[in-house]
Amino acid sequence: MSKTLTEIAQQLSTPKTVQKTVAEKTKVVEEVKPVPKVQLIYAFNGTGKTRLSREFKELFPPHAGDEDTQRSELASKKILYYSAFTEDLFYWDNDLAFDSEPKLLIRPNSFTRWVLEEQGQDRNIVTNFQRYTNDKLTPRFNEEYRFKDKDGHDVIVKAFSEVTFSLEGGNDEHTGNLKISKGEESNFIWSIFYTLLEQAISTLNDVRPDYPEPTPFDNLEYVFIDDPVSSLDDNHLIQLAVDLAQLVKSNNSRVNCIITTHNPLFFNVLCNEFGSDEKAERYSWKSKWFSKSRLEKNEDGSLHLAEQPNDSPFAYHLHLISQLEDAIKSGQVEKYHFNLLRNILEKTATFLGYKRWEHLLPETNDGLPNPSAKRIVNFSSHSKHAAEEVSPLKPEEKQVLEKLVKHVVEHYRFRQEKTT
Repeated sequence: MSKTLTEIAQQLSTPKTVQKTVAEKTKVVEEVKPVPKVQLIYAFNGTGKTRLSREFKELFPPHAGDEDTQRSELASKKILYYSAFTEDLFYWDNDLAFDSEPKLLIRPNSFTRWVLEEQGQDRNIVTNFQRYTNDKLTPRFNEEYRFKDKDGHDVIVKAFSEVTFSLEGGNDEHTGNLKISKGEESNFIWSIFYTLLEQAISTLNDVRPDYPEPTPFDNLEYVFIDDPVSSLDDNHLIQLAVDLAQLVKSNNSRVNCIITTHNPLFFNVLCNEFGSDEKAERYSWKSKWFSKSRLEKNEDGSLHLAEQPNDSPFAYHLHLISQLEDAIKSGQVEKYHFNLLRNILEKTATFLGYKRWEHLLPETNDGLPNPSAKRIVNFSSHSKHAAEEVSPLKPEEKQVLEKLVKHVVEHYRFRQEKTT
């Protein structure tokens, strides 16, 4: 069913009603079950994952509690969310005049103030950051300091308002301040959020039902995480997915978690982690509390959230092939479909051990990859000019795509639906 982003957000937050057969008295009763503890959503880039996180956030305005519950700004929050908008809280002061003291400045908000100033979790942030980058690359948060500006006015820089990065050496030595990469920066920001999430789950798990004490997370209902894996290599991506899954599975509170991603490896690792029951005593996890879906955009711009069975993996390459075959069958082949084909070729070449994706193309009589097929895939998947992106494909280009898809599916034995 086609829906808007707002309707998809409402669907994610709406409790589901299920019918369950009760052995006693053999009656069928209705049981209102809360939404699954984890909802995992896959979507291509550009589908609207980040905008969905914003729409979802708008469904949960801050709780207006009494004065006692407002001791921390987090106390009013019904949702914590991580997305591209979270990264906007951080920006570089590159010291353009001297290019010697680059530092990452922090726009304070409720979660940075709580995790840094109120709880002093800076060491945990450093540990989490180094786990996915380099154990020598060390962030340092500033203490409060004063200086005079060019007009002689006193300026006070508050503690935890900026961070610098350096490489540690032996004997307590370290390099000067470094400008880290965009991927490392994204990882650092994720590490701050992850540390907050660790603290929230730990705090809520420690609440005694028979004698509850107020916490900054008493009103928290949802955690929404959108693509925390920018620029991570596969090894660190897998580790992050496993760590995140174990943390979420340790959650014994009523807080639900929604995770969206465009990365098929991240998606499948999380599916494997969430899809099986944890046997260790420290977890009370049940895989039935987990659901996975695929967010798809229709031609008219509307969206569709298709839930998938938990007992089947999401095969990203098969999904791409299915999309290509549907486009060919309907005659709606566009230039971006060559991007999908190249994606399939590159991933298949890597899996089969070929050095280059071109080696999977049909061969000429001399045993070399067909040069015309290589040229059209290259040209159509890497257009540099806007005019090329909107120009319609020629009939012969569509035929090339159709032949290449058929060649890949048949020659490399991709699974196909059986027809009767």
